[in-house]
Amino acid sequence: MIISTNTAHPLHEPHVPSHHNRMNTLRAGVLGANDGIVSIAALLLGVIATGASDTVVFGAGLASTIAGAVSMALGEYVSVSSQRDTERVLIAKEAKELAEDPTAEHVELSEILHSYGISPATANQAATEIGQGDALGAHLQLELGIDNEQLTSPLAAAFSSAVAFLLGALLPMVSVFIAPAGWDAGVVFVVTLLVLAVTGFISAQISGTSPMRACGRLVIGGALGLALTYGVGVLFGAAV
Repeated sequence: MIISTNTAHPLHEPHVPSHHNRMNTLRAGVLGANDGIVSIAALLLGVIATGASDTVVFGAGLASTIAGAVSMALGEYVSVSSQRDTERVLIAKEAKELAEDPTAEHVELSEILHSYGISPATANQAATEIGQGDALGAHLQLELGIDNEQLTSPLAAAFSSAVAFLLGALLPMVSVFIAPAGWDAGVVFVVTLLVLAVTGFISAQISGTSPMRACGRLVIGGALGLALTYGVGVLFGAAV
């Protein structure tokens, strides 16, 4: 009987986005959701406090939601594009150094490997073998922490931030119209804090941090922001 010893080679596995890229998109989404929840809820409370009609409240909330989503997307796109431009400059610089002075780069890579606890002889041999393959990729990874095949994506960050902002803003907007007459401010306040608590819990589960601390930061900060905005609206409404 012949037993096959063939196993799946990792090179045949599909290449998936790097952990760094996924975390960058997640970061943009979390920031967008929090901004959508807090900024739109705070604006709604401020307008409600002035005694404005439902039509004015809805118009202000809708305009702010659209403007906020566009602003978040544009901000993320510009920010991540700048980061990507910097990464490309570093890649070009490293490629030039490898082409002009491969010996110095070999020594540098050996020293980096040695700093991880590898013996000098083994580090030197490993650097030699790496140099015979994807030397640029190895130098970028070990020296700069850059994966030249998985650079950060401005479009992914922009899309994630905008969609998360819209979803976050949707809840305060809906809560205004499901609230009984005269209770709209209270309902928006409570719904917003509950959503912030859920957001904090989810982000803590994803990042492996303390749910109590994450929820506390968001809820306390959100409550202060909402109260301050509502107070400004009351003062403005009384002055009109």
